[in-house]
Amino acid sequence: MPGYVVAQLAGVTIGCLVLRGLFGRLALLRATLPGPRVSDPKAFVLEAILTLGLVSVILGTASGAQQVGPLSALAVGGYITVAGIWGSPITGASMNPARSFGPDAVLGMFNHYWAYSVGPRLGAAVAVGLAYVLRGPGADPKAAAAAHGTLEELVIRVRQQDAARTDEEGGAP
Repeated sequence: MPGYVVAQLAGVTIGCLVLRGLFGRLALLRATLPGPRVSDPKAFVLEAILTLGLVSVILGTASGAQQVGPLSALAVGGYITVAGIWGSPITGASMNPARSFGPDAVLGMFNHYWAYSVGPRLGAAVAVGLAYVLRGPGADPKAAAAAHGTLEELVIRVRQQDAARTDEEGGAP
């Protein structure tokens, strides 16, 4: 996970450096900033709520028994679109500390970063806690196999077991 975090932070910073090189400080490189009359604590709460919704959609559509395949991408993309339309004027709808880090690092202005760092982390943690309460610890073999990159091996094993059972019963499954 540390490598993933470093890659996200480096990628967003490099992207913002490229944008600054091409366009200067145009639109503050899309920095996520609280809107007019929105305090940092309010931005923190809204970012936590937006991220709670995003992580809940991800966990509810792309894990174990809830997996809905390609449609999960539509659900996640739809949520991001709606959250962006609704939350952008208020906080910029970051929902990701790395997304806010890049513009702040390139512009050298971390005035509001705490709200965009802590809010999404809190929202994600609450979403995981809710998923645990609603669906348990997530010991689904298919989800674990997918997480470890061994889903194909699991599918082959299940098919072999089904074929063996069919042979034993002397008929179709």
